[in-house]
Amino acid sequence: MTLQSPTPMSAHRARRPHNDAPDTDADFRRLCAMDEGAEKDLLQQRIAEAWLPMAHRLALRFRNRGESLEDLQQVAALGLVKAVSRYDPDRGSAFESFAVPTVVGEIKRHFRDHLWDLHVPRRVQELRNRVRTSIRDLTLQPGTDSPTVAQVARHSGLTEEEVLDGLEALESYRTLSLDAQLTGAEDGYSLADTLGSAEPGFDQVVQREAVKPELQKLPERERRILYMRFFQGMTQSRIAEELGISQMHVSRLLSRTFEAIRQGVETSEERTCHTRVAA
Repeated sequence: MTLQSPTPMSAHRARRPHNDAPDTDADFRRLCAMDEGAEKDLLQQRIAEAWLPMAHRLALRFRNRGESLEDLQQVAALGLVKAVSRYDPDRGSAFESFAVPTVVGEIKRHFRDHLWDLHVPRRVQELRNRVRTSIRDLTLQPGTDSPTVAQVARHSGLTEEEVLDGLEALESYRTLSLDAQLTGAEDGYSLADTLGSAEPGFDQVVQREAVKPELQKLPERERRILYMRFFQGMTQSRIAEELGISQMHVSRLLSRTFEAIRQGVETSEERTCHTRVAA
């Protein structure tokens, strides 16, 4: 449904305290008596258009919260359309009393579902709102410029743990860009400049620890060959001369040793994985 600017409803319409609260009682009663169809849809649209200024007034309450006013007005209009389609004049309440919480609820739901950079559970969002309101009320009182967690808890009726959750959520509404310059830092020094990098030696430590048990299982000769080759930097021909064997034999022993170590490490990793799954 596309809402246009308000159109005149009835010449006998009486104004209520708000100048954006038209008299649509007769139109709603006629709407309830109509069957589904194009004529009913048209009347619903005319009623919604008449109440559109009220929806825009409610949207103004939520401006300057990170969302454009035009988008808020669209969300408020959606809530208004829902209120028009659900309102029953026979229940005795005025349409404005029914429509206001419907429109406001739609706007709050929009903020909750679409404007958080991080996913925060609804319970924590509600805690955030209660904590924020309590802090605002307390700061208006003399001598409580910076209310404590205990003061906020007493004022809001929450536990101190819930207040702490709400305080954390206050900082979760918007994420901080890594390119944001740090307060008080030198020009051009951003949050990204404070991030560390992975220590390349960590992987080497893990690999060494994985190989250690397999090295201990090797025969003395194979361990000696590995030591001479990789710790003393000796060539295969020099090792062969030292041990009194051929260079080809040294090469085969190294290849066989490497394969035994590799298979041992893989088997150990598979065993560890199966143990974790079983646990």
